[in-house]
Amino acid sequence: MIDPRAPVETFEEIDSTILEARRRAERGEIGPVGLLARRQTAGRGRRGRAWSSLDGNLLATYLFATDRPPGEIALLGFATGVAIAESMDGVLGADRSRLKWPNDVMIDDAKCAGILLDSGSRDDGTLWAALAFGVNLAHAPEGLDQPATAVRAHLPPDAPVPSPLEFLALMRPRLEAWAARVLSEGFAPLRAAWLKRAYGLGRRARIVQGEQMFEGVLAGLSERGELELQTDQGRRMIAAGDVLLPSGV
Repeated sequence: MIDPRAPVETFEEIDSTILEARRRAERGEIGPVGLLARRQTAGRGRRGRAWSSLDGNLLATYLFATDRPPGEIALLGFATGVAIAESMDGVLGADRSRLKWPNDVMIDDAKCAGILLDSGSRDDGTLWAALAFGVNLAHAPEGLDQPATAVRAHLPPDAPVPSPLEFLALMRPRLEAWAARVLSEGFAPLRAAWLKRAYGLGRRARIVQGEQMFEGVLAGLSERGELELQTDQGRRMIAAGDVLLPSGV
């Protein structure tokens, strides 16, 4: 699903790379192509939240067409998280980053990267998909609903922070490799890699799904990519939602 020959287009400023991907897809332009922005004026996160877009951070979307089922496309979110975390190993040292379900990359207890997937149907019965990811390299946004950090904050003062293109060059072959393994081997190897870095396993949490909320212990990741939550009523599989890890829960 990830084509290593896909070109990368760079924008000095754009509203959002994922919005640009949707516009292109709706015109029938389905790439594959990578879209990279230095600045975004209307960056998007999950559930329509604003994504702070600061110069020096990686802001990118990969647009492609596929005949794979939606459930398999969704696994690219896990592949992207693992690829980002593995790339951070090369910058910060091994095992500094963790993966919070469904799509956050954490350093210590703060968010450093996020992932978003968008898709739609095409006239020929296939799908277009846009895989977006933002990595806080140089700056961490302020005023979010959770702590945030940047790679810069975890490097020695005299160590250079990777540029967006440099970090993308580290990450891209890892993402391509994991996407290829999903096609050839299924989710199991990727699931194992994700679980090795899972953030919050064994801790009590609240899961928010719109107006609904569940409480329990984060217990694992299912073979379909669902979050396994151990509740007082038994184990519940969570397909979508926000994970909150407040103290005292």
